[in-house]
Amino acid sequence: MTKFSITHRLSSFKFAFQGLAHLFQKEHNSRIHLLFGLTATGLGKFFQISRIEWITLIGCIGFVITSEIFNSTIEKTLDFISIQKHPSIKIIKDLSAAAVLISATTALVIGLLIFYPKISALWY
Repeated sequence: MTKFSITHRLSSFKFAFQGLAHLFQKEHNSRIHLLFGLTATGLGKFFQISRIEWITLIGCIGFVITSEIFNSTIEKTLDFISIQKHPSIKIIKDLSAAAVLISATTALVIGLLIFYPKISALWY
């Protein structure tokens, strides 16, 4: 077992940030999720949403981005294992993509529950 080192622990953050950089530079769907997350954050600021709404909103954004990270990781791992098309690999990739779809849809519904009343109040 290696000795605990603050320097080594801090350097692990560097790798995590490199992963995030890769995600947003190379994975196109992650940029869409980031754009929606930033838009929701801007709306939250504009409408001065409550603390519980902020907690929910930030949780949703994190949930979607984390789902996208796992999806990208699974896809890259399967592409590394086999470049040939295989029915089992397709099912795994489809399930992984479905997880992102569910998380994004959940976030959208929660976003609508938070923002629809506030946006509609502007019109009436």
